[in-house]
Formats: sequence, structure tokens, C-alpha cells
Amino acid sequence: MTTIDRLPSESELEALANGLFPEYNTAECADGIEKLVTQGDTAVVERAVQKSENLLNREAVPFQSEINRLDGYARAAEEVLGEAAPITADEFYPETSPLDGFAPVGNLNTATLPFTEITSAAQISEHDINHPKYTLDEDDLNTVVSELDGFSVYRAEKAPEPQKSEGYSPVVVSQAQAQSNPAPRAQGNAVKSNNFRQSHNNSIIIGTKTLEQIRSDFPILAEKINGHDLVWLDNGATTQRPQQVIDRLSQYYAHENSNVHRGAHTLAARSTDAYEGARQTVADFIGAPDKNNIVFVRGTTEAINLVANAYVKQYLHEGDEIILTLLEHHANIVPWQLIAQETGAVIKVAPVDKTGQIILSEYEKLFTKRTKFVSATHVSNVLGTITPVAELISIAHAHGVRILIDGAQSVAHIPVNVSALDADFFVFSGHKIFAPTGIGVVYGKKELLEAARPYQGGGNMIADVTFERTVYNPAPNKFEAGTASIADAVGLGAALEYLNSIGMPEISRYEHELVSYGMKELAKIPGLHLIGTASQKSSALSFVLDGYDNETAGQHLDKFGIAVRTGHHCAQPILRSFGLEGVVRPTLALYNSPKDIDRLVRAIRSLT
Repeated sequence: MTTIDRLPSESELEALANGLFPEYNTAECADGIEKLVTQGDTAVVERAVQKSENLLNREAVPFQSEINRLDGYARAAEEVLGEAAPITADEFYPETSPLDGFAPVGNLNTATLPFTEITSAAQISEHDINHPKYTLDEDDLNTVVSELDGFSVYRAEKAPEPQKSEGYSPVVVSQAQAQSNPAPRAQGNAVKSNNFRQSHNNSIIIGTKTLEQIRSDFPILAEKINGHDLVWLDNGATTQRPQQVIDRLSQYYAHENSNVHRGAHTLAARSTDAYEGARQTVADFIGAPDKNNIVFVRGTTEAINLVANAYVKQYLHEGDEIILTLLEHHANIVPWQLIAQETGAVIKVAPVDKTGQIILSEYEKLFTKRTKFVSATHVSNVLGTITPVAELISIAHAHGVRILIDGAQSVAHIPVNVSALDADFFVFSGHKIFAPTGIGVVYGKKELLEAARPYQGGGNMIADVTFERTVYNPAPNKFEAGTASIADAVGLGAALEYLNSIGMPEISRYEHELVSYGMKELAKIPGLHLIGTASQKSSALSFVLDGYDNETAGQHLDKFGIAVRTGHHCAQPILRSFGLEGVVRPTLALYNSPKDIDRLVRAIRSLT
């Protein structure tokens, strides 16, 4: 078997399909083309050459040069690339490829990476195989595409036109993450099945585990709701907890429970070690340079309020400006309104395009000499849009402005490295990443945490107190007044260790396929309108349904054991920009399966 190590271009695949169709079984053709793309197996090319040779021996064929070019394609594949290894998972999902969109392909447009060595050697173009008997018309091509749809994770759906504002977030990991999770190889692809829709949970491999093993880690997924197995699609509101986190909480309360930092006894030492160990785990997980960059808070809402009041407010004067985006959750709007009202500052809002992506050119136009701070989401909680945070940060810094990134909806789905991004602040909640409620994180650069004022006063944040003067501790303790949510912090550390054991890059890759599949299947339902179709998208599959209010749709799904959230999702400004007051919002996580999507679709269809 000859192997190749590049993705064929659209013209090569079309030429190959022309050469095989219609006498070659379309299902075999689809399977062979998928193996060519995903495994580098050129058997389908060799079959095309054999077919051409049979035709040549059987009759006088007026397109000898075209057959020679097909033969040249096979020879070039073998001679130019030889026995090269099949493409890796990273190459299969290039960050700048159309595969990153919710509708990755249209008419076999499988890649933007041209197979230059082969096309140069064989001189193949989309018109090479142009004999009338063997050239695909539109109907024939649609037949091949339809067959491919049944064999591949590719989806034969027209991709949206690229928008000038689209960008992507780099997938980067810390050194600790890289050591514990080596770069994925071909055998470690997110889905190791030829048919994503029909894959069994034990055949879908995500990093170090099968999907079935992951699902078995979450005991609540065994619950019956209205006589049906639970399908948890409310992950945007909160995620479920793996047994490993539940056990860690039990271990803490059974063997380590004590207050931290101020005790001389054994349990105080155990509790302090567990708490500070969790801080180090968080720092490693998001690529922070030091554990003292990590402040524990109750959640994202408190985290944003802390940054707004402890750091930003002291620098604001009347007429100064804060930039937000239209995508923001209320928790990233109201705190800024409160300090703007107190100081006379002005809030500016970066717009989005019709797909729900930030328009970067308009965002940059908002900056003036009065701009003091930016706060922007990484992933929209209602549209699922993955914003171009690297560009948002770079533009802000080019204007000398600090920026906070709200990672509440991203950190469980996308590898994050705050050092590589050069984020000034990054915040997230534990319960959105399989950890307990009541715990969250502020990451801040050292100099910014030092410059920030204490957010609350009390025990633990002080070094010395008299009635005349109080000296507070350095960060992070100066922001952690009173008794912390110690057990929940320990539970957060356990949740992050669980994700590290699987591999965040692999989780992200699997969820990308699941979102793409969900968008495609939902789009087939008459009267259903998807809200949020940016090419860079994560988790959320929001929609409205003709003839049904959102609450009715949500209650109907609950009858089938399917949990989704309905309403405005604390994101009224972005929904109103689409002319809506609410949507039905299914949101995905690593334990969801293609079958969960299928059950959702069937339940919606039973309503319509």
C-alpha cells in the first residue's frame, strides 16, 4: 500500500471521482476516498488506474491523455511521497482549514492545503477528466457527496461565506500539559470510527479514554428522567461532576477538613497542602507562570467584579472609556456599568456580524486616548462563538490598554494558555468545568495584582492589624478575605486533573466534530432556525422553532429526558440584536455523544 502525507485538493478528488463514477460502486468510492484523506491509503487511486486500463483494453478511448494523467497521479503519489506516514490528527484538523467551521465542506472541498507535489508531477486540474461519458454532472456529484456523507465525519453542506471579522483562538498548552499529554497521533484521533453518526460510544476514542468510559465516570448520566435516560444538554449553565471529583470531596471531608494557613496541627497542614496544591494545578492548567497569579473566588461573576473594583475603578475618570463586545453575558456588562456610573466613564460596544462573530476592524476603531480597559468573552454563552482573543488582546495592547478575558464558556472546551495569549486577566467558574459550585478563578499578571486594591477586608488577607493601621498580605491572599471555599477549590483541582488525564486538545477536537454534527442535523428540521453560525464555534446549538415558544419546546424535550435551557441566558443584548428575546439552548460537553444529538433531533421532530 502506498501512503501519502498531504490532503488532496478539491480538483484531485473531483478528478478521482470522475474517473471512478458511475461504474465503480459509489459506497466503495466514498470509503476509498475517505481512507485516502484520513489514512493516506492510495488504494482508491490504484483502483482508478486499473479501471482506466480496463477501459483502454476494451475499446478505443478518445481521452488517452486523461487516463495517463490518472496513472501519473498514482505514480506521483508513490514516487514523490513514497512510504510517508499517514497524516496526523493535527494535520487532519489544520487551524486555518475550513474544517474548523460548523459546515466544514461544500462539494468535496476538503482542504485548503494543495497537494502541490502531485499536481505538479501529474498536471491534474478540475478539467482533466472531461470525457462526456465520465464527467460528473451536478446530480452525479451530489450522489457521490451523499455517499461520502454516510462514511465520513465530513459534512456535505455549504460552508458560510468567510466574514472579514472572523478569527480563531490558538490552541496552545503549557509545558506541564504538553508533558502529560503528548501531541496526538493518527491512532489517537478524536473519533476512530468511519461513521460518526453510527459510532458506538466504545468505538469513539477521546484522548486516553473511550466515550463510554468517560460517560461511566459521571454517575448522574445513569439517571432516568420521565422514563428516559438523561441527556444532559445544559452544560452552558453547569456541567456534571465525574466520580473522581465526588470522591476527592469525600476524601477531603473525611480525612483533611480544617481551615487553612493558620493552624499548627496536622489537619491544618493537610488542608493547606490540598488548597495550595489546587492553586498550582489551576496555574498549570491555564499556563500561568506562577501559582500566586491565581486568586480563588466564588465564580466568574465575582471574578469580574473583583477586577472591576479592585483594579480598574481606581484609574477611571469622567469621560474615560471601557470597551465590551455585544456578545457579553450580563456578568461582563453590569459590573462595568456600575463602576462607569460611579466614575462617569463611558462604555463602548464592539459589534458582531450576522454570524455572531466580532468585527475586528470595528473593534479597533473604538480605541481612543481615553480608552482605559477592555473586557471580552472568549466564547459566547448563547451563540457559542469562539472570539479571536489573540487578536483582541494584541489590538488592546497595541493601544496600551489592559484586557480581561471571560473564559467561563471556553475553559472546559478549548486548551488555554494565558501566558501565550498575553492575557492581563483571565477568569472562569469551576462548575462550568466539572468542578463544584461556589469556586472560581481570577488569573492576573503579577504587577496588576500588586497594583490592585484589596477587594474585601477580613481575616487571611492581612499581615498585621492595629486600630491605627492595617497591613495586608501580598496576592493572592490579599483578595481572599475570610474562610475560603477550601473543599470546592480542592474539587476544582481534581476536575482539572481529570481533564488533563484525558487531554484537552483531544477533548476540543472531539467536541468540534460533535458541534459540527449537531449543527448539520438541526439545520435539517423544518421551521428550526439556528442562532449563531460563526465558523469558529463551541458547545452551543441555540435555536428557535416556528410556531412554538421556547419554554414549550424546552418542556417538550424534558418529557424525553433531554435537559436544555430556555430564555435569554443572561445575554439579552446579543439576542436582541438578532431580534429575539430568547432561544432554546442545547450545550455540549465531552460526555455527550452523537446519539444524544440524534435523540434531540427526534424529540424536536416529534413536536413539529
